Amino acid sequence: MTVYIDPPTWPGHGRLWSHLVSDVSFDELHLFAGELGVPERAFERDHYDIPAHRYEDAVRAGAVTIGSKELVRRLTDAGLRRPKGRPAA
Repeated sequence: MTVYIDPPTWPGHGRLWSHLVSDVSFDELHLFAGELGVPERAFERDHYDIPAHRYEDAVRAGAVTIGSKELVRRLTDAGLRRPKGRPAA
């Protein structure tokens, strides 16, 4: 299982956030997030939003750090990208 996380550089709600994704399946992503204790409400279309204070927890659990552009490229290439404004497949 390989999941990916970008650095916590995305501002929102007074915090910085990372995105946690899989380039294999949403099942793989949900399994990893569940094992990490990430609440289901943190899932948004094609990724989990991870607050900066949980970033190192995700990396220690096995998430591979990649840049945000590479993260989006991997999601797109895998056919798992669900941009805002488009319905889920």
